[in-house]
Amino acid sequence: MPDKGQLAVDKFVEGYNCAQSMVFAFCDECGLSQDAALKVACGFGAGMGRKQEVCGAVAGGIMILGLRRGRGTRDGRSVTEALYPMTREFMDGFAVRNGSYLCRDLLSGCELTSEEGQRRFKEDGLFEKVCKPCVRSAAEILQKMA
Repeated sequence: MPDKGQLAVDKFVEGYNCAQSMVFAFCDECGLSQDAALKVACGFGAGMGRKQEVCGAVAGGIMILGLRRGRGTRDGRSVTEALYPMTREFMDGFAVRNGSYLCRDLLSGCELTSEEGQRRFKEDGLFEKVCKPCVRSAAEILQKMA
């Protein structure tokens, strides 16, 4: 089985956001094209459009859980009810490993919507120190949930 954590990190280093990197790493198993994976996850980076809500790596992972086990047009409500505990398990596992699943907490309040915050993000090396490890851990957790 390919190392999805490394695949996600590689895509992240290429310049795609955390959510895109996650969905890209798992798109093949979900029948999603690479292009569609990158497009659908694009707005979820940096906690959804840099709003720093749920970490984009977590949001991307939740999208993959939905593609794997979510409710489609032929499924009943019980499919949704079965997915919610998996979603919580994923989010909780991520928080245990990283301290939170909220982008603003992970980045210790670094405000990504401001120029000053983006400068601090770069100067403090948060991409390397925080974001890359978060992408890797999200992918590793999700890969184990397969």
